[in-house]
Amino acid sequence: MTIADLQNKILKLKESTDSCILAHSYMSRAVCEVADFVGDSYALAVKAKSAPNSNVIMCGVRFMAEAVKMLSPQKRVYLANPTAGCPMAEQMDKELIEQVKERFPGYAVVAYINTTAELKSVADVCVTSSSAVKICRAIPQKDILFIPDINLGTYVKNQVPEKNFKLLSGGCPTHARVGEGDVLKAKREHPQALLLVHPECVPDVVKHADYIGSTSGIMQYAERSDAREFIIGTENSIVEHLQFSCPDKKFYPLSKDLVCHNMKAVTLADVYNCLKGEGGEEMTMDEKLRLAAVRPVEKMMEYGG
Repeated sequence: MTIADLQNKILKLKESTDSCILAHSYMSRAVCEVADFVGDSYALAVKAKSAPNSNVIMCGVRFMAEAVKMLSPQKRVYLANPTAGCPMAEQMDKELIEQVKERFPGYAVVAYINTTAELKSVADVCVTSSSAVKICRAIPQKDILFIPDINLGTYVKNQVPEKNFKLLSGGCPTHARVGEGDVLKAKREHPQALLLVHPECVPDVVKHADYIGSTSGIMQYAERSDAREFIIGTENSIVEHLQFSCPDKKFYPLSKDLVCHNMKAVTLADVYNCLKGEGGEEMTMDEKLRLAAVRPVEKMMEYGG
């Protein structure tokens, strides 16, 4: 069987099972091609909410499937590969943050959307990488406990100097894998290329960037730019996707090690087996937890996130 054969089987099953397939941008090209929507995690959860289908398959990691279930509790939501987790989303828990809140009373807890539902339940407001600066400026509290990503938190802190930030030592191990040495090497090899990076990268990488933004922001910038060459400082799937969408431009990975192994765990066969009812995991969520976790997401929307 070829990739195209399996994709055709998936497209037929998708229709017969009334299923919507969501694919995060870090998925393989083969998975993205059978998806109804491709994009960043929060955008996918919003798309699922408006989709007419009764079943939703998330091709991404666990916290993303949780977010879909939070916003669409009436739908059956499946995680295509149950082993696909997120080290950053899972490295802090509710008990830890409650203890930190006791040490810093009065601080607003701002949680990156890349967190578990449990962690969201103790937050005051959520943010995406593209809305974090805007929302941290907009909230009334001057003191902010930003969780879990110290790199995104540092970027926001530098953009919002009028607020007082408390950061914890969490973050994305994939983006943290690259450093300033990788940037200098890539710039030597590709002197005409612009450097586009995700704010989850360490500050010594971010300071060299020509553009800093979310995954979708990076892709849109590259697609619209008059420049012809780009070094991509986020998960290497984006290099491949941009090569397809802009074949007349050149894209280079900041590092060959910018690979999320959890995202890569999701395969086209996982999607197929999930649609057949022979794989995947249906997401369930206690209603009390769901309501507590969706509250800071609704706050984010209220502040324009």
